[in-house]
Amino acid sequence: MNKEFLFIQPTVYDERGLPVKASKLYFVGLGMPLLAALLPKDWKAEICIETIEDIPYDTTADVIGLGGMGHAANRAKDIAAEFKRRGKTVIMGGPMVSLVPDLASQYCDSVVVGDAEGIMAELCQDLAAGTLKPRYTGKVTGTLSTPLPRYDLVVNKRIGDFLPVQAGRGCPFTCKFCSIYCLYRGHYLRRPVDDVIRDIEAIKALGFRKFLLIDDNIVSRPTYLTELCERIKPLGMTWMSQCSIHIANRPQLLRLVAESGCRVLSFGLESISPDSLRAINKRWCEPADYARILRVVTDAGIEIASEMIVGIDADTRESLLKTIDFVKDSDIVAPKFYCLTPIPGTDLFEELKNTGRITDPDVLSYTPARAVIDTPNLKATQVEALFWEIYRRLYTLPAIGRRTLFHRRMRQRPRQTLFFLMVNLVYRSQIRRGISPNIL
Repeated sequence: MNKEFLFIQPTVYDERGLPVKASKLYFVGLGMPLLAALLPKDWKAEICIETIEDIPYDTTADVIGLGGMGHAANRAKDIAAEFKRRGKTVIMGGPMVSLVPDLASQYCDSVVVGDAEGIMAELCQDLAAGTLKPRYTGKVTGTLSTPLPRYDLVVNKRIGDFLPVQAGRGCPFTCKFCSIYCLYRGHYLRRPVDDVIRDIEAIKALGFRKFLLIDDNIVSRPTYLTELCERIKPLGMTWMSQCSIHIANRPQLLRLVAESGCRVLSFGLESISPDSLRAINKRWCEPADYARILRVVTDAGIEIASEMIVGIDADTRESLLKTIDFVKDSDIVAPKFYCLTPIPGTDLFEELKNTGRITDPDVLSYTPARAVIDTPNLKATQVEALFWEIYRRLYTLPAIGRRTLFHRRMRQRPRQTLFFLMVNLVYRSQIRRGISPNIL
């Protein structure tokens, strides 16, 4: 066996069953560059990002590493089948595989469950010796320490003007639909600030002036975020991340985050209905305070992208349609929606699996636009119809214009607003074609 890995970041299937492709990918995943960095020094690595590349099925690599967040799992399964037909050794890992390892193992030679740090050396040794195990399980405890990702393997591809950097892994909250919570159970790992800065400086040395800070809730440790922002500020970089809405209640920290170069934060608002939030164990959100929170953050110079869920038990047609007015009246520049998905391994799935409310058991076929749960107030088909109605009404040309060209942000931050105008128009095009908007 040659000591060579081909790591593949699969695309997703659209609602027509076709692989989603793009001429350029803006949001590059960190998983494959990090896995490549974890290989022993005598192993070679290549990365394929399927959204912007054709898969090199004729690769000389004997080992294929497949990841894929959530909805990419179905595509990863099909890619695995083709490589196995060609006699390659296929290894699968990532969040979805870690939640359903028994299912994933049907399509590959070995699965990696949990964190890959501490596993890759053993896995490569077993590959070379011909003693590959069917499953490897890893869990990082204490401080999260990772090598510098192999950014060199992706910088020459058709990507955007920023690269990813990880600050933390896991999340302290306990939302029952969330795969991250169900993998880490409230455990939150942080990387040393020195290591994060090392990666940011490496990105800057490659000629980039922007980065995506990967952390499911960067504000959960204010002292850590404060130190990190103080170290980022002198670098003259701009960045984006995601966190909880609690940052609006920490004005000094919010100001420092903005001064350090943060330009976009993504908030998981989920719903404007308190009953719906209670149903998914997200009681700490207060929809009545959303308008104030969003205005405080945008007034600090940070744009807001939001993620909301359609099809929670307490949802009604009326409550979901009110969401349209909420978004139109808010400072959200890029609203996104997902049908509630019962991902195996999550508390939500365990709650629903024996009740007969899941209308399709084929978990690999789930997409952000597929509703597969009958709720007390809505059938799954009605939820799906509302999903598309919300998207169509929020992505009309007048609605896009109101939150970009004719919004005060156009006067304050014209270049950034034009970028979000492009994002909105791409989302509109996808919606008109019946494709759930993807972060590309």
